[in-house]
Amino acid sequence: MRPIALHGHERSITHIKYSRDGDLLFSSAKDSSPSVWYSINGERLGTYKGHGGAVWCIDVDWTTTKVITGSADNSLRLWDTETGTQLGKFDTRSAVRTCAFSYCGNRIMFSTDKQMGHACEIFFCDIRDSAQMGHNSSYLSIPVDGPKVTSAIWGPLDYYIIAGHENGTVCQWDSKSGQRLLNVEGHTKAVNDIQPYHDTTMFVTASKDTTAKLFDSDSLEHLKTYKTERPVNSASLSSLKHHVVLGGGQEAMDVTTTSTRIGKFDARFFHMVFEEEIGRVKGHFGPINSVTFHPDGKSYSSGGEDGYVRLHQFDPSYFEYEFEY
Repeated sequence: MRPIALHGHERSITHIKYSRDGDLLFSSAKDSSPSVWYSINGERLGTYKGHGGAVWCIDVDWTTTKVITGSADNSLRLWDTETGTQLGKFDTRSAVRTCAFSYCGNRIMFSTDKQMGHACEIFFCDIRDSAQMGHNSSYLSIPVDGPKVTSAIWGPLDYYIIAGHENGTVCQWDSKSGQRLLNVEGHTKAVNDIQPYHDTTMFVTASKDTTAKLFDSDSLEHLKTYKTERPVNSASLSSLKHHVVLGGGQEAMDVTTTSTRIGKFDARFFHMVFEEEIGRVKGHFGPINSVTFHPDGKSYSSGGEDGYVRLHQFDPSYFEYEFEY
């Protein structure tokens, strides 16, 4: 498996995301210039210029016509995918940590950090209404009492969002009323990432408590746990096989004071059902901050603290592999 290394960012990668068809890969980093690449050969099409700080999150809509990015410059911005033109901007009182398009692509959700005396908030906007994006007027905002939201996705049919919090809890928030529907103690430490299964019936969480967990979307029932010996920053589910890929690693500043075995930065593959590790892929020179399977399940990508995005195409042996049990 020879990956294509994409080096267009000057600082650490924070988030990577495929388009629905998988032909494009979007990346954000701490260098304020979100980028878009051809996933087949790693060619960079361009960047979205405008942010003045680290970009923490990025998402693309179902039709791949619009992109949203959330940044530490206290703003969420809406872009035209093809031209890079900024279509809208929503100013916030603190850094935007998470953002996501609804399934229909007409609504967006984003959350802000708890900092500078401001509470964490979850915002919902209709991007068809220019008054909302142009005048910082969301149709719904939810003040979050307690630990801030660290990762969030839309649930099935856009009825609610699923959010992971800094204390490890996983919650459902109603996207119309703003009520908290369900709340489970998913992890013992912060939830770093949430990614859905391709049919949205399940989702996987990644946490600083060294585990990734599989949950049912409707009931938040805990289904499976994938254990490692290092913080897990991101996890993704394959649409082709019953596989989960985990990315993480001890922070580089902590490696010298702990076991060197914990400091490894491999992408680790687990069987989704049997919870056993089936393989590892080396490559990054620092912790992996974001991993995601290609929509067709035949490849995956990872973005690391080293500033590289690596596109991995699976060898034929991967598709012939059968788990023994």
